[in-house]
Amino acid sequence: MNKTRTFSPSTLAALGLAGLMALSAPAWAQLRIGQPSGFTGSVAAGVKENTDGAKLYFDAVNARGGVNGQKIELISVDDKFDPKVTVEVARDLITRQKVLALFLNRGTPHSQALLPLLAEYKVPLVGPSTGAMALHEPVNPWVFNVRATYQREAAKAIEHLASIGMTRIAMLETDDSFGADSAIGALKGFSKVNQRPALHEKFPRDKPDFTKLSKEVVESNAQAVLVIGSAGNAANAIQAIRAAGSRAQAVTLSNNASEGFIKLLGEHARGVIVTQVFPNERSVSHALIKEAQELAKAKGLEGVSPAMMEGFAAAKVVTEGLRRAGPNPTPASLRDALEGMRSYDIGGLTISYSPTNHTGLDFADLSIVDASGKFRR
Repeated sequence: MNKTRTFSPSTLAALGLAGLMALSAPAWAQLRIGQPSGFTGSVAAGVKENTDGAKLYFDAVNARGGVNGQKIELISVDDKFDPKVTVEVARDLITRQKVLALFLNRGTPHSQALLPLLAEYKVPLVGPSTGAMALHEPVNPWVFNVRATYQREAAKAIEHLASIGMTRIAMLETDDSFGADSAIGALKGFSKVNQRPALHEKFPRDKPDFTKLSKEVVESNAQAVLVIGSAGNAANAIQAIRAAGSRAQAVTLSNNASEGFIKLLGEHARGVIVTQVFPNERSVSHALIKEAQELAKAKGLEGVSPAMMEGFAAAKVVTEGLRRAGPNPTPASLRDALEGMRSYDIGGLTISYSPTNHTGLDFADLSIVDASGKFRR
């Protein structure tokens, strides 16, 4: 027999108040984070590893109950590595899906295309997977970098090559804002060691043909060649250079620090130098690496890659920002929480932000691909 439930006036009033509170609750209460990135195209392999690293940390946090009792939801959307599409999907993430922040997108032109959107909707971008100086200087109030700049990496690479006696170093640069920015750092490195490039040429970002450039590398008698470009383009350039007969030392930047890039290189992977912006991914003496390795092992993974570590570190930063932003965070309160972060230890490396500094980390190192197809420091 069904019983009709009756409620007192005070109970009805309480229920009505609860309903109103539910309706007025922040749209961001579910801790949604939006990731517009190139899940297809020339950077897909690295983007997947970035994302796998971020998920490794988010999943662990959610398994422990989330942040302030709420779970983090990472909404990843393919922007086809096209800056115009990046803006379109990011706008949807902000306006329709109500994300608290944009996160871990890939590409310099793509990140720069997002800047007006961040200012318009007052939403932070955390851990963009680019070392573009334009995201560091001048300080953008809505951008929070986690990794070092490409300029620092490129300069370090040139200085290293000069330190081991190389005097003829060529440079091939993708013709976009990423290439231009990174080349500035490389040229600073050349200046510091009193050298000039043996060859300095640009190539288009979309469908470049390296036949002519590879011959020019051979004719320049280059002892080393720095290739600034996406994983697919850099791999194709190195393969073309080898096919043309050059044995020059191949070097590229950390945007290609992924196992996917090594696979793209195939038989030409061994000996390629790749700059890195996080400690050795197999060195458990670093607490950050040890934590990631243990979580990966628990998931049945063999280990972590440098690209995974970038995503992992960025996930730690945005998670800490959410924690500090309180139980009902908004994009604005998350931004303020991040900017107030001082000496936050992510595992042997500290992150600090302030109104005049949104750089995060300044770590830069070099690695080389060994015979087993692994990055070795």
